[in-house]
Amino acid sequence: MDCSSYSTYCYRCDDFVVNDTKLGLVQKVREHLQNLENSAFTADRHRKRKLLENSSLNSKLLKVNGSTTAICATGLRNLGNTCFMNAILQSLSNIEQFCCYFKELPAVELRNGKTAGRRTYHTRSQGDNNVSLVEEFRKTLCALWQGSQTAFSPESLFYVVWKIMPSFRGYQQQDAHEFMRYLLDHLHLELQGGFNGVSRSAILQENSTLSASNKCCINGASTVVTAIFGGFLQNEVNCLICGTESRKFDPFLDLSLDIPSQFRNKRSKNQENGPVCSLRDCLRSFTDLEELDETELYMCHKCKKKQKSTKKFWIQKLPKVLCLHLKRFHWTAYLRNKVDIFVEFPLRGLDMKCYLLEPENSGPESCLYDLAAVVVHHGSGVGSGHYTAYATHEGRWFHFNDSTVTLTDEDTVVKAKAYILFYVERQAKAGSDKL
Repeated sequence: MDCSSYSTYCYRCDDFVVNDTKLGLVQKVREHLQNLENSAFTADRHRKRKLLENSSLNSKLLKVNGSTTAICATGLRNLGNTCFMNAILQSLSNIEQFCCYFKELPAVELRNGKTAGRRTYHTRSQGDNNVSLVEEFRKTLCALWQGSQTAFSPESLFYVVWKIMPSFRGYQQQDAHEFMRYLLDHLHLELQGGFNGVSRSAILQENSTLSASNKCCINGASTVVTAIFGGFLQNEVNCLICGTESRKFDPFLDLSLDIPSQFRNKRSKNQENGPVCSLRDCLRSFTDLEELDETELYMCHKCKKKQKSTKKFWIQKLPKVLCLHLKRFHWTAYLRNKVDIFVEFPLRGLDMKCYLLEPENSGPESCLYDLAAVVVHHGSGVGSGHYTAYATHEGRWFHFNDSTVTLTDEDTVVKAKAYILFYVERQAKAGSDKL
């Protein structure tokens, strides 16, 4: 039972259920929880007031240049193993251009006057016509930076996720990267189709900050998703028998990078034997020339059969926000294991110029990226553990751990075992530190 909405989830049905037992036991549990909540609120009122006056002030205030500044970040309630979703939402909320676009969209009221203000017990069997991922995503982003000391509950967004992303139904731990890809793909599709009679693509075209030269089309027309996260790869395959070269351009929203095998036995940053794996090592492994094995033979059109070949990736176009996913989970014979080593990454000046197809056509600052957010997986397996996120906002770093938000520093961030890294394209006026 969800102790906030008192909705009851049945694992056998894999759904929320609204029916009760003959003796009305579900309703009795709801009433008991409500009584506990009321009594706890009354008993702890004085203690909570003290916490607001003392602890919250200490954790929510920061001395900046001699003046006291309040922390405006808001946490997200964990709805039952939903830390994977919370970490991604907090990271995306700190991608300024992406977040601002959604926050500036007009609000859409989906519920009519008869149901407004009434508690509903959600089930997936309800019609899909009354849900909008874009609208619930917009509401969540608006709630995250209003300065509330009470964690926001993203249950409305989570219910929409259940409706349109069946693989994320239930309360099992999920992979944060898979969720991010599903989320961006579905936002892109809904924005393409328009909503509430207004074409989101039309709104995008009116946004002067997203010029046509920065658009990347994936599955149709461009949206804010592809305009900010979209880039292009050139995939070159060469037949080793006849030398025929095949080139293909593929759009991407993120790059998944293998951790080179020579580093996988290393366990910590401070291990003395051997060098520490760096993000550059992972990028180099991604773009280096690779000979395809016997299971990936290339169908050569000239030889008219599958042949041994080599493959190489070039980045043809860099995105405004470069999302890098480190492949920490891999399958063995029966298990999906985690590569739990430290990968060194820069906070500023990630230089992507050497991975470009035509670096001579890029400006001096257009290939430099600064870190905006990091998602970290704590634990040993993809189906267990916990996700948190680090993100920078107005020059300060925050650690987002579900409902808890704390200020942190750069030294702590660079020691994190990153799973997903969000880098933002540096503006021309910025400095020139490089990786």
